[in-house]
Amino acid sequence: MCDHPSTTTLQEAELIRHIVFFTVKPDMDVETVREGLMNLGRIPHSSHFEVSVNRKVDLYENQIDIVVYAEFENEAALHAFKADPIYSQTTAKVRPMRDLRFSADVVSGN
Repeated sequence: MCDHPSTTTLQEAELIRHIVFFTVKPDMDVETVREGLMNLGRIPHSSHFEVSVNRKVDLYENQIDIVVYAEFENEAALHAFKADPIYSQTTAKVRPMRDLRFSADVVSGN
């Protein structure tokens, strides 16, 4: 049986890992989308931020083009990141260039 942290535990967590996977529309340039997403790194609330192009070496699935990975000290920092105007500006710029977006926010060590 797996223990699930309560909302209080999530808010007090030491580290939240925010991982987002993107596919880029066939007529769009992956590097252009990556550069657009790099703009999110200007938002000051993450303790670590990176945008990487998928190497596509998995044996079973290589659909994902870009991965955004960020770490946040707590849930408040993650919410502040998403509330920053740069976040909505970047989303508006990148959304027309991408197809799929899968996001996960996980507490480190759980």
